[in-house]
Amino acid sequence: MKIFFLFTFLTFLLSAFEQVAAYAHYDKILTHSRIRARDQGPNVCALQQVMGTKKKYFSTCRNWYQQAICGKKATVLYECCPGYMKMEGMRGCPAVAPIDHVYGTLGIVGATSTQQYSDISKLREEIEGRGSFTFFAPSNEAWDQLDSEIHRNLVDNVNIELYNALHHHMLNKRMLTKDLKNGMTLVSMYNGQKLLINHYPNGVVTVNCARIIYGNQIATNGVVHVVDRVLTAVGNTIQDFIEAEDDLSSFRAPAITSGVMDILGRPGHYTLFAPTNEAFERLPRGVLERIMGDKVASEALVKFHILNTLQCSEAITGGAVYETLEGNTVEVGCDGESLTVNGVKMVKRKDIVTSNGIIHLIDQVLIPDSAKQVIELGGAQQTTFTDLVAQLGLTSSLRPEGQYTLLAPLNGAFSDDTLRLDQRLLKTILQNHIIKVKVGLNELYNGQELETIGGKLLRVFVYRTAVCIENSCMVRGSKEGRNGFIHILRQIINPAEKTLHEMLRNDKRFSIFLSLVKAADLDDVLSWPGQWTLFVPTNDAFKGLTDDDKDILIRDKNALRNILLYHLTQGVFIGSGFEPGVTNILKTIQGGKLYLKTVNDTLLVNELKSRESDLMATNGVIHVIDKLLYPAELPVGNDQLLTILKKLIKYIQIKFVRDSTFKEIPLTFYKINIIESNVQPIVTKEDPSITQLTKFIEGEPEFKIVREGETITKVIHGGPEIKYTRITAGDPDNEEKLKKIFEEEAPVRRAQPTRRTQGGAARRRTRLDHS
Repeated sequence: MKIFFLFTFLTFLLSAFEQVAAYAHYDKILTHSRIRARDQGPNVCALQQVMGTKKKYFSTCRNWYQQAICGKKATVLYECCPGYMKMEGMRGCPAVAPIDHVYGTLGIVGATSTQQYSDISKLREEIEGRGSFTFFAPSNEAWDQLDSEIHRNLVDNVNIELYNALHHHMLNKRMLTKDLKNGMTLVSMYNGQKLLINHYPNGVVTVNCARIIYGNQIATNGVVHVVDRVLTAVGNTIQDFIEAEDDLSSFRAPAITSGVMDILGRPGHYTLFAPTNEAFERLPRGVLERIMGDKVASEALVKFHILNTLQCSEAITGGAVYETLEGNTVEVGCDGESLTVNGVKMVKRKDIVTSNGIIHLIDQVLIPDSAKQVIELGGAQQTTFTDLVAQLGLTSSLRPEGQYTLLAPLNGAFSDDTLRLDQRLLKTILQNHIIKVKVGLNELYNGQELETIGGKLLRVFVYRTAVCIENSCMVRGSKEGRNGFIHILRQIINPAEKTLHEMLRNDKRFSIFLSLVKAADLDDVLSWPGQWTLFVPTNDAFKGLTDDDKDILIRDKNALRNILLYHLTQGVFIGSGFEPGVTNILKTIQGGKLYLKTVNDTLLVNELKSRESDLMATNGVIHVIDKLLYPAELPVGNDQLLTILKKLIKYIQIKFVRDSTFKEIPLTFYKINIIESNVQPIVTKEDPSITQLTKFIEGEPEFKIVREGETITKVIHGGPEIKYTRITAGDPDNEEKLKKIFEEEAPVRRAQPTRRTQGGAARRRTRLDHS
């Protein structure tokens, strides 16, 4: 019994799903209208009417809650749903509308003009008789809005012209709105003329771009749908129209040369926003000549005006984004009775129906990014940058046949002081924002170096939710043009010029911290190449520290290193690269953890505010703080040291565990490579058989030593001990000498990391710096 019940329930459920799936968009929207009006009684539908017009819609949720259609205020109406009628003294619409033949049904739905014209044209007898018809009946207002000359010609020749026109509104079979599928082409009862059906997700159904405003009124011999305009005949293709229309000659030329015209002559469902000759005349002459002289750009321009979907004006009740044949998108919307493209009213004439689509005439030319020069991609928020590039003569560097990447800061990034700089210095700053190659957002990777036209190398840092170039992170809005990309940055880029150590040495605010670094033998850490983030306390953080206190700190080198290396973490972390409001946990070289987050564009380190962040160095970045950091979980076992730390650190409770000691942190936390190289030998005195040795600061922790005729490898891992592979070949005395070499802090050469060249291939930089 349970199995039978389960089977019955599943059958019911599946049938319900099938019924829902069978509903067309029009029927779903109608159902929603019923639900909204359920308090008004049975079979009542809620509609929205645009204020100041007679236009009514069964609305989508979006329009309903916005209380507007096409940006215009809409009022709510309650009417009987199609097929129902009121009864005196009763709520709602409890009665079913009477069913009659098609001619009688025209009167029931209020299409009395169509009913009258059916009578005088001798169509009445046909639509009262046997058969099954669908009649797309123009409303009374539709006949009133018809061009007066066309209207007069129809009425003057009722037996032929009017009769044929009415037949053009009919099908010889019954089709409800659920049967009218999007993209369907039907054959009318007049001379095989086509009717183009579109059924949109917002519930709008159109026939040759005429909207069904009252659908599914069943008749004994068919169905009547009331439409908001008189249907015009569909004959030519879009190609035919362009070739015959004199006002489109400027558009016709690039359409032919690019080969796009042939596409517009094929079957399909296109929407063409066709710019008139006047629109082309408004373009700057240089821009028009450049695009017309570039086949790729002209093809992109033409395709950017074409949608691969059919968008009638009556189906647009709000803004929506559509993909063009060019590949980018345009936003098509409406403002009252006007169509808009990308928010601009530019449609002069709409809904020119052809056999393979719709044409809307526009008075502006739409230029896609792909047809623009890279400098033309700058938007309203980058005008300061683009204007300066032009004023300082840098546009001549951006050749049309070249490939570039512009790193354009927002207007607000340029302070008054920056704009008052000497023009030569300002030009240098701007050159640092122009990359020699074309690099898209999806081609950027962490550690990448990009060369500017000024010869600077800019580093790329990629984080979970941000991509940064040196100190400045990108915002949304990257675009690709004909000869390059433009990326939008928050700030002006300040390329690094000095090492971390040099920056500290040149800033008196950090003199005490630097002296402690030197006492802990950590100078080289901040001088050698690497990727570090350093949180530097200013001298204010050491207020109250006496010379005796400082001597006590320096004598306990393990304690000092633990404290200082808690301020250092491996990797370059830009403050603006962090996701706002989210805590980021970084492991320090000391081993403890730092907790970072940005709040209101301010970087917090263990909840302490950074007074200045993102000071770029060639081997890392500095964030300035005014408190000494200390790992809360690390205990102190010395009374004197505890007293000193309590003077400096008041924002946390420092643990005291008597006689506890700080762990030793040897300088093996460097990741060092020694690899085969073509450079001159550095270490040769200890063993003449060692011919080459190069020390790398970055990369995998591996040593490779080239002997004559063999390769010996030695690996150093981070940690308190130095581990290496035992060498079984060769003289044991030489092995001991090698071990000694690796354990000594001997002067080394520094090799730069691999970077990409313009062609994209990796090459090794051969420049070497001596310590």
